[in-house]
Amino acid sequence: MLSFNPADAEYLDELAGYVAVPSVSRDATEETMRSAAEWLAGRLSFAGGRVVATSGHPVVRGEWLGAPGAPTILVYGHYDVQPTGSEAEWRTPPFELTVDGDVIRGRGVTDDKGPVFIVLKVAQAFIAQEGALPLNVKFLFEGEEEIGSPHLPAYLHEHADELAADLVISADGAMWRPGEPSLSIASKGLVTLDIEVTGANADLHSGRFGGTVANPLHALSEILAGLHAPDGRVAVEGFYDGIPELSDERRAAIAAVPFDEDGYRAGLGLDHVFGEAGYSTLERLWERPTLEINGVSGGGKYTVIPHTARAHISCRLVPGQRPEAVLRAITDHVLAHKLTGVSVAVHPDEGGVPAYTISPGHPAIRAAGAALEHVYPGQDVLLAVIAGTLPATALFEEVLGAKTLFFSFSTADENLHAPNEFMRISRLREGMRAWEQLWRLLADGPHRLAPVSRDGSAR
Repeated sequence: MLSFNPADAEYLDELAGYVAVPSVSRDATEETMRSAAEWLAGRLSFAGGRVVATSGHPVVRGEWLGAPGAPTILVYGHYDVQPTGSEAEWRTPPFELTVDGDVIRGRGVTDDKGPVFIVLKVAQAFIAQEGALPLNVKFLFEGEEEIGSPHLPAYLHEHADELAADLVISADGAMWRPGEPSLSIASKGLVTLDIEVTGANADLHSGRFGGTVANPLHALSEILAGLHAPDGRVAVEGFYDGIPELSDERRAAIAAVPFDEDGYRAGLGLDHVFGEAGYSTLERLWERPTLEINGVSGGGKYTVIPHTARAHISCRLVPGQRPEAVLRAITDHVLAHKLTGVSVAVHPDEGGVPAYTISPGHPAIRAAGAALEHVYPGQDVLLAVIAGTLPATALFEEVLGAKTLFFSFSTADENLHAPNEFMRISRLREGMRAWEQLWRLLADGPHRLAPVSRDGSAR
């Protein structure tokens, strides 16, 4: 058993240097992103850690292949972070790691710098204390996950042979809640688009022209209102095509999960929850697709009829839905509106992502469950679903023929993507112990990872 001897303060001092790099992939400079990548590469010296150029922000690569005959895993994570949002809403500076009781705060501490740091320290401890890792490990950390991984597909296709592995283990993808250990067996897919309504060729004075021309905001509001039925069901014909019926067995399994709906509602400051009729809150969260209006723009707080209005839409997808079919269905639905005096356009974003699943009986899930039971004795390991999207999972399966195991020690309540992002300090040491056990279990014994062919089947 490895000994993680440095005091927590030493871990935190080291992690603070990583958090201090404002690696916001949406708008950071090339130098800033490379600085974060170099920080990671420097901690992978035992694995030939290096920064490798892509068509966008660089990736960090490394590999330790000194275990002949042992399985090979690919560890994935990302070094980029979300924008801070309003810094006025942060209790402390977002790029200064701050200890606040039993948590640390700062942008990226839980998504995904802290979870990646855990893996680095485990690998370093193996090398320092045992001189080797128990299995072959390749590392791939990208710098564009928070903007949809636009350049990862091309990079993976170009380097598929170098990155081939029997299993991908993601340090990204949070546990569901802090009160129990959990493993995610699915994540939702994603498509996004803009709806744009255009009227006159310029903004118009609402007194001089009001009542004589169509208002794009009015027209857009009508379109948006027609996307859902009053009971919460998506009103787009074809949106639910391909989704299998939720089985009685699965509904029973979800109903058995301890879930305080009143606490969930109250924690959000709401009087009522709302969603697609016929499903429980947890069923909607884990098993049903969504269509959400994320933002509407046009005009402002002044007396004008705007000449354009735009809405941004995102859909979280479940198994059975095809991203391109969902986009086509929404486009057809929107353009079917017959609106006088305006033109309507739909602008789909690139990079639709299908939903991802891994069987609860997969050897990696069994090994991960055993590792968590070792760290959290006496606690049941919950099999949950990530309601968000991790674009790389479907890509790894398509290109490398390998399933992805989510093994993050982030927790979903830790303000991911929001002001005051935090991580529980206890998760650092718990995560190190769990990753150690997982690697040992996958390397040998009843949970040994079986080699996988490039088409994804066991060899």
